[in-house]
This record gives sequence, structure tokens and C-alpha cells, in this order.
Amino acid sequence: MMDQLVIGGRSLQSRLFIGTGKYSADTLIPEVVKKSGSEVITVALRRIDFNSPTGNVMDHIPSGMQLLPNTSGARNAQEAIRIARLAKAAGCGNWIKIEVISDNKYLLPDGYETIKATEVLAGEGFVVLPYISPDLMVAKQLVEVGAAAVMPLGAPIGSNRGLKTKELLRILIEEIALPVIVDAGIGKPSDACEAMEMGAAACLLNTAIASANQPELMAEAFGMAVAAGRKAYLAGLGRSEKYASSSSPLTGFLHN
Repeated sequence: MMDQLVIGGRSLQSRLFIGTGKYSADTLIPEVVKKSGSEVITVALRRIDFNSPTGNVMDHIPSGMQLLPNTSGARNAQEAIRIARLAKAAGCGNWIKIEVISDNKYLLPDGYETIKATEVLAGEGFVVLPYISPDLMVAKQLVEVGAAAVMPLGAPIGSNRGLKTKELLRILIEEIALPVIVDAGIGKPSDACEAMEMGAAACLLNTAIASANQPELMAEAFGMAVAAGRKAYLAGLGRSEKYASSSSPLTGFLHN
């Protein structure tokens, strides 16, 4: 059975997106990519120095990966738009993750500025994947202005706390026609599996892999968890019962 995720005209086999930050060494990235099976990798433009004589993170991203530059550091729509254009001019392609954060304490995304940036960049032909709080009205407006997907957080970014916004995520999955990619806060493979069982189109995570004792092994675990969750969703989860229910019939017993 073919079950591909299609975004911006590209078909993806893997529904796990990964990041490039927080690793003890960028040299770990190729093996993490291999073990995870991921085809999409996000990178902050501010971490790229194409003129560095000692190399940079881009040197460790395997060819064939779909680059998803992000606008990390942008505090408003204008800054996000500028970063996106710079990324495209630098040869990073036309996919962009819009990340607009003006809140320094909780690092929550600014929905209003995100919508403005998405509208401009989608109009310029970018494949825009905006990072948002799981707000239905914001998500609906992003659909209207041309987003290719919506990426609601499961918990505060970098927290590894899991799906603290589960009920709100469920609403977005039910109401938004675009792919809903759970981004931020996922801490364990079981969190990713649960998100996929709910019907999320994909999961994007970084800290949970990069901060693990064995990032390569954790990447493999997440790849398996996302795949398992997706299969469970497609199969249709069994009905939950309030009381015990025998799995074998109570008739047909042997008689003397």
C-alpha cells in the first residue's frame, strides 16, 4: 500500500522530520539521518556560513535531503521574510519553516506575525510550513493565505514534555485540510507514536534525538515509532470499552 505524504509537490516516504541543532558534534548528523529514515531536515540560516574555511552544518547534511530552512531568530514578519529570501538566494531551495517568536520566556510563536509572513512568502512561491501554537483560528487563516502545512507545538520548544496540547492538536487534525505536522515538545518515541495515531501527518523533532545518550539509536527508535503510529491510524484503533470484555466467546464449552 502506498502511503506517501505530499508537500509542495514532493512525495515523502518518511513522516519523521528532524533538525540539526544541539548535537554534541555535527558529524553525528549523517548517521542520525540514516537511522531515522528521515527525508526532511530543518536548519537555522544563522547557523550556516558558506564562506567558513572550517566547514559548517551544511557539510554534514546528506545529499537528497529536503532542506527546510527555518527563520529562527525572527521577531516579526519582516525579519522572517528577509531570512526566507536569504535562504533561497543562498541555494537552500524554496521550502521554509516560518518561526516568529517575540516571547523570550516561553518561546511561543506569534500567530499574527506568522500569518503575515506566510501570506507574503506563499505569494512569492515558497512552500511555507508555519510553526504555531495549536490555535484553530490561526490555522484556518494560514490555510487561506497559502500555507503548505501547519506545524502546531505539542509542548514548549525544546522541553521534551510530550503532547501537552493533545486535545487542541486533535481539533486541528479534524478541522484543517492541510497536513498537520506536530512540531516541538515531543520527548519520547511514544509521544510521536501517539501523535501519529491521532492522525497527524508527520512529526518534527530535534532535542529529543540530539540530547539522547545515543542520538543515532534514538533516531532509529523515533523512525520506527512514527511508522508504527501511522500504521495504527490507517488500521483504525479498536474501540475503547468502559468495562472488561472477553476476547473469546463464552459459548461452546466442552461438556462431559
